Amino acid sequence: MTKLAYECHPLGDSAIVIRIGADISLTNLHKVRQVVNYLENNWRDGFIELVAAYTTITIYYDAFRIYNYSSDVVLKSGRSNGTAEWLPYDDVLQSIEQLLDAYMQEDSEGLAGKLGAIREIPVCYEATFGPDLADVAEYHQVSTEEIVSWHTSRVYPVYMIGFAPGFPYLGGMDERLATPRKSVPRTQIPAGSVGIGGAQTGIYPFETPGGWQLIGRTPLRMFRPDNVPPSLLKVGDQVKFVAITSEKFHALEEGNASHEL
Repeated sequence: MTKLAYECHPLGDSAIVIRIGADISLTNLHKVRQVVNYLENNWRDGFIELVAAYTTITIYYDAFRIYNYSSDVVLKSGRSNGTAEWLPYDDVLQSIEQLLDAYMQEDSEGLAGKLGAIREIPVCYEATFGPDLADVAEYHQVSTEEIVSWHTSRVYPVYMIGFAPGFPYLGGMDERLATPRKSVPRTQIPAGSVGIGGAQTGIYPFETPGGWQLIGRTPLRMFRPDNVPPSLLKVGDQVKFVAITSEKFHALEEGNASHEL
């Protein structure tokens, strides 16, 4: 067990960002998940929401509610409450410093195998569903079958949910698949589209604009606002893409519409 190294900085007037790493890695993913769990178990009045990302955790808080709190503890910076410079952020920072300074993280060797269960995501890679698949294959000078084989051969950890509700940013993609984003983004991308953007792959949960290369589409609904939790995937889950035919896609899509998926 070791002490956690971290940095904090404000995000606007009602959020604080905790940075606990510098690079996108499984080690930092594990750290983020550990700290998220720790903070959720030590939630304080006035906190609203916690958002995990690649190497950061952002806590949104009610600034007006926090403003009414008082404390005699002085921040590491030397600032104390009762002065004109004291802000709600300072009170939140004080709480975070107290919590994280007392936190002991697991050593990286003890974190192996602590990702979530593998979730299979069916994807149709036919041209109708993957309009950029041929372009991606041409860019890498391989066949479309090879691109699909590479894309379905890996298990991808979910590093963060962002851009749109339920959009999973997945790590661990085969480096041979890395492809630049489109020079001109699309104004409309079908829900369920599976794309490649640089060295990442992900799934568009809604019909939105976007600039990733679209190589397939899943019939699964990635986000259901009436469900608890609403997102199909969460940080720490693992994804395995499974290639399906268009017939299977439409069959699953019909079941999805009937809330069977």
